[in-house]
Amino acid sequence: MEHAFPCGNLALDFIGTLRARRNPVPTDMLASPRSLDAWFRESGLVDVDGNARPADLDDAIALREAIYALVIARMKNSGYDEDALALVNRAAGLPSAIPHLTQGGRRTEATTEQAMSSVARDAIDILGGAHASHLKECTRPECTQVYLDHSRGGRREWCAMQTCGSRVKAAAYRARRRRAAV
Repeated sequence: MEHAFPCGNLALDFIGTLRARRNPVPTDMLASPRSLDAWFRESGLVDVDGNARPADLDDAIALREAIYALVIARMKNSGYDEDALALVNRAAGLPSAIPHLTQGGRRTEATTEQAMSSVARDAIDILGGAHASHLKECTRPECTQVYLDHSRGGRREWCAMQTCGSRVKAAAYRARRRRAAV
């Protein structure tokens, strides 16, 4: 697998394709049309690649950044950027990916535009629904992944224990060991 899906949520994992946003040089996991096709397939949104073009990649990155801007605004309880709002609503207004039942089971094929519409609709469901109050950003300094915190008491700190949580805990353990050795 080329991509990671720590949130288990389509829109939030999509905005996470730009990793370490605050670093001087963030890592963009959507570096080519092929990587965009791979993200849609690996996310489970589609079963086959949609043959994305360079223009589709530009549109996907614009959608990703618009969703991120709206998520951050929601987390800060500030107003939404009108351009970001318009872009997400425009994408969501297009036909989304449609599953089909075949002799072999369920199969979903979609154009890049349809796949992006599905992502935009998921973002609208989060931002406009009851889950919006559960939005949080990972506290590991090198990570900027946004996730939904449904933990008891809302005290979850990391996007995923397997990645960021274990790194933070291991670093804290090593720091305690160094202090104890002095």
